[in-house]
Amino acid sequence: MAEIFDHWPEKYDQWFETPMGQLIKGYEGELILNMLLPSHGEFILDAGCGTGVFTADILETGAKVVGLELSRPMLVRTMGKCRGRPFLSVQGDMRSLPFADDSFDKAVSITAIEFIEDAKLAVEEMFRVTKPGGIIVVATLNSLSPWAHRRKEAGKKGHPIFRHAVFRSPEEIAGLSPVEGIVQTAIHFKKNDDLDLAPEIEKDGRERGLHTGAFVSARWIKPGAFCVNFP
Repeated sequence: MAEIFDHWPEKYDQWFETPMGQLIKGYEGELILNMLLPSHGEFILDAGCGTGVFTADILETGAKVVGLELSRPMLVRTMGKCRGRPFLSVQGDMRSLPFADDSFDKAVSITAIEFIEDAKLAVEEMFRVTKPGGIIVVATLNSLSPWAHRRKEAGKKGHPIFRHAVFRSPEEIAGLSPVEGIVQTAIHFKKNDDLDLAPEIEKDGRERGLHTGAFVSARWIKPGAFCVNFP
């Protein structure tokens, strides 16, 4: 699977530099930070960190981050962005994290599990390496959104990335862990909407608590003093 992403680091980053990409990145990053609540000195795992688009935001809070990524070219790009900061890069697979139990204060994964068929295994691994009482956050593309529908169609036509993607609904994301959590979505506007109107559309979607936003994020807290029994 890693080779699928090896030729995409530059294209991926370039999209986030477009007006639409910048707007989306702002809303997605805001939701992630509100869910993860990173703070100074915390030791955080960013599993499937990609090119470090959101890793840098977490580092800005003063947290220490370990970025794990399967694709070496993507990881190298993240290393460049995070140079000089408390960041450690590790090439590895989310389904078998190369870390001891209870290693991190918190763990986050952003737009990575859609490329993992057995997402429960990846979430279970994130729980395992997080300390009791720590926060686990997972974000992905919402299968209920128009954005996902368009990517599914692109996948059917042979798109090298989206033909491998597995999109999930908020309910499906919540069900990846036996621990009760909270789920929120962002990006309620569509790709062809007027950018000037997008903030109002986003505000309306959040106020109404819609679960059809393109970006869905789940947040759990690892129980203390006992094991989490994943089905």
